[in-house]
Amino acid sequence: MSQITSEVDELDAPELTAFDRCDSCGAQAYVRVTLASGELLFCAHHGAKFKEKLAATALEWHDESARLSAVPATDER
Repeated sequence: MSQITSEVDELDAPELTAFDRCDSCGAQAYVRVTLASGELLFCAHHGAKFKEKLAATALEWHDESARLSAVPATDER
């Protein structure tokens, strides 16, 4: 059974950081795919590219790519 998540559950899957890098191109990772054989990290581009192929065998699909379009808080003084 695969599980696709878009929200961060800090106990099960800690938030990805700038230190987490895409296994395909080295860019910042926003997608973590857990497979029976291990874990893969992807940038938003490669996560979308490989989603159809990997989703069927993924145990968990953790996607934080929505952070790319989040509006930053403004500093009102």
